[in-house]
Amino acid sequence: MPLIDVQGITKSYGTRQVLRGIDLQVADGEILGVLGPNGSGKTTLVESIGGLRARDGGQVTVAGMDPATNPPELREILGMQLQECRLQEKMRVREALNLYSAFYASPRPADELLERFGLAAHAHQRFGNLSGGQQQRLSVALALLGRPRIAILDELTTGLDPQARRDIWEYLRLLREEGVTMLLVTHFMEEAQYLCDRVLIIDEGRVVASGRPDEVASGSGLQVTSFDLAEGIDLDALRLVPGVAGVALERGRVLVTGDADSPQAVIAALAAHGVRLRNLRVTSPSLDDAFIALTKPAQEN
Repeated sequence: MPLIDVQGITKSYGTRQVLRGIDLQVADGEILGVLGPNGSGKTTLVESIGGLRARDGGQVTVAGMDPATNPPELREILGMQLQECRLQEKMRVREALNLYSAFYASPRPADELLERFGLAAHAHQRFGNLSGGQQQRLSVALALLGRPRIAILDELTTGLDPQARRDIWEYLRLLREEGVTMLLVTHFMEEAQYLCDRVLIIDEGRVVASGRPDEVASGSGLQVTSFDLAEGIDLDALRLVPGVAGVALERGRVLVTGDADSPQAVIAALAAHGVRLRNLRVTSPSLDDAFIALTKPAQEN
């Protein structure tokens, strides 16, 4: 039985239907990434799973409990970091950690989190004087303070510099080794690729793709074989090579798109005509490619 089980969840705001029957399951110890363009319903989905927003329809169970009933037992094992979180402007960083620590039987040590999230030098600084990135790091630290069995993290590294982002990624990987299950909302495809066991791409309140990051990426489309334009390369002939879907010329580079077998076929065809390729590069589809391909039509409307 999955630790998080969502069946046919729906949600509307007035006449606007935000969630249109989404299903998802998260196994114990798994990290599931939720991806999608702005306004696709990601935050509404995870806040409904966390019990912060009432759903209109469908079934949701988290560790066997319905979050809509706000069971105290769920609060003991669930940590949430929201997309936007505000504390009192005058509250100091260490004060916030100490206050939240009082809610749990066995919280993580404040000093551990201050060090881990790069906040040790700011422990006595007021929340209102922190930078946006520092406030974000504190928000994540507070979500993980109670040693949750399940963590819901919504855009946890937005506004962070690359090093701070990597530090948080490494900490989350350590938590996964401890058995923490995570539901991660992100706009960073690299983050999803690095952290997630599976990803779910939603658009206009519906699931448009799901699977391992590499599966979703490879299912998005075509390989790109590129090389420098040289004498003897016939672009029209390349278009007739089996598996080739398109040929383009950009700034002296030939770009051939095609299926998984097209790179080898293109190289063999050119070699048969005595063409020696320079600066050859074969690029596989990425999670970025999949995201754009699956959500672009909705973004253009």
